[in-house]
Amino acid sequence: MSATNGTSFPLLDPAQVASALAAPPFVSIDGVFNIRDFGAGYATTTGTSSVKPLRLFRSGELARITDTGIDQLRSLGIQRVFDLRVDSEIAKYGTASKSIQGVDLVRVPIIQDPWRPSEVPQRLKEFEQNATDAFLQSYKQVLLSGSTSLERILVHLRDEPDVPCLIHCTAGKDRTGVFAAAILMLLGARDEHIITDYALTEVGLQPALPMLAIRFKNDPIFRENWTGTVAMGSSKYGPSSAHSVRCPADAYLLTCRAESMRAFIDHIRQEYGDIEGYIRKHTKLTDDDLRCIRENLLA
Repeated sequence: MSATNGTSFPLLDPAQVASALAAPPFVSIDGVFNIRDFGAGYATTTGTSSVKPLRLFRSGELARITDTGIDQLRSLGIQRVFDLRVDSEIAKYGTASKSIQGVDLVRVPIIQDPWRPSEVPQRLKEFEQNATDAFLQSYKQVLLSGSTSLERILVHLRDEPDVPCLIHCTAGKDRTGVFAAAILMLLGARDEHIITDYALTEVGLQPALPMLAIRFKNDPIFRENWTGTVAMGSSKYGPSSAHSVRCPADAYLLTCRAESMRAFIDHIRQEYGDIEGYIRKHTKLTDDDLRCIRENLLA
């Protein structure tokens, strides 16, 4: 049996979670949850190269980072942080990032956030009906409205490959997950590795799950649409299978189902041919730029 956090959402087995979080690709930064070195060591589809470690990091919000965490962040070499959140979201939850000496904090908000307050009730109803499709529609919106933000990150990877960067939103799950998947696709990572990285968020969120669940409960929009909130990861859609840490099949919050990322990858290929097609259409980056990024981040 799992423990519960007092808001009807179960926690994974603490020993299993602790073991997973203590091993790569997760890294430890005190006060920061769901943080890992994404793509590190993943082989490309050609089998001749792999993603360099300690270049690309992803996480949830940094508002609670401690002094120890700041030292840990610096020790990883992270010198630039890309924040995908909008101003209203930061103000609502009081989660502004701390200024960190030697670290460049770059705001790259995805303006048309699929979780804007006016759209949340309808979004949650969609999760009640078909969670996989609801996630896909959200991810498509992130991709379309986030092209400028993604371009700024890709320009960094082109021009400053030796400056490790961290990408984050609030939970480090959906917006960050879309961007991480897009970057890994560009680098030629295999589909199963992209899906695995996405699914690891289900483990990475565990330390923050009680806090996030209470935040949802205290938000009238989510509280008044609680069935849909639970359905964002309800057991009726089945447990995620892309990692080994298991959760009892009674309820899930903020899960990362393999089929959600699979549907997103399939959408990219159906709509654009490949991620390069999307980048050519929605950014100013050239094929030479994309080759440079791959050369910078593959070994």
